[in-house]
Amino acid sequence: MTAEVDVSPAIEDLLGRHGDSAAEAILEDVLKRAFVRRTALVSSFGTEAAALLHMVAAIEPATPVLFVDTGRLFGETLRYRDRLVERLGLTDVRSLKPEPRIAAEDQDLMLFSRDADRCCYLRKVLPLRKALEGFDCWINGRKGHHGGGRAQMPVAEADGFLVKITPLARWGADDVDAYYETHDLPRHPLWEDGFPSVGCLPCTVRASAEDGFRAGRWAGAQKTECGIHLPAAEVLRRAGGC
Repeated sequence: MTAEVDVSPAIEDLLGRHGDSAAEAILEDVLKRAFVRRTALVSSFGTEAAALLHMVAAIEPATPVLFVDTGRLFGETLRYRDRLVERLGLTDVRSLKPEPRIAAEDQDLMLFSRDADRCCYLRKVLPLRKALEGFDCWINGRKGHHGGGRAQMPVAEADGFLVKITPLARWGADDVDAYYETHDLPRHPLWEDGFPSVGCLPCTVRASAEDGFRAGRWAGAQKTECGIHLPAAEVLRRAGGC
C-alpha cells in the first residue's frame, strides 16, 4: 500500500470481519496478515498503555513502537517506558523528538501556557506524522471509557492515507483493570498518586475518578486532545499553520 492508495476497502474489510472481535484477534489479523511489517504501534507508555503493549509483544515483539518524547514528560513515564520495554521484550521502540523549531518558539519553556495547541503540534503531532510516513497502518490505545469523542470510536478508520486501528475502542475501565490483574502488569508509578491519565508534566494534574479519566489533562482549558487524533485541517487551524 502506498500514499496514493485508497484505504477504504481495507477498512471496510476489517470492520466487516471484526465487528465483535476481541482486541487480540484484531491485532493478530493486522500484524500477521493484513499489514505485516508495515504497521507501527503508537504508545504514550501512559497509565493504561501496558495492556496494548503486552498484546502486541505477545504477537510480534519486533513491531515498531513509536513513543513521542516531548521533552516535557514526567520522569516516571520515561522510567516506566524502560521497565515495560525490558519486561515485555519489545525490540524496536523508537523515541520521537520535538520539531527542531521548538527551540526558537519555546525558549522560555512556557509555550504550553501561551498556546497549548501550538506546543502540542510541535512537540507531538509533527514528529509523529513524520515518523508514520514509512508505514501503511498504525495502532493506537484509545478506549471508549475515556469519554467525549472517544465513546463511539470504530476499531478501524482512515487517517489520511493510513489505516488507523483502535483495538480497545470498546473497552471500559474494568476491562483494563482485569487485563492488568490477569497478566500481572505493573501500573504507571503515577497511577496510585492520583493521575488517571498522564501527559506532559506542565499540562497534567491529579484528578478524581468522578471528574473523568482525562480530567487532569489541560485542566481548566477547553482543550481535550493533543491533536494526534484530530483531522489534519483542524490541527493546523488550532496550531496557527505550519
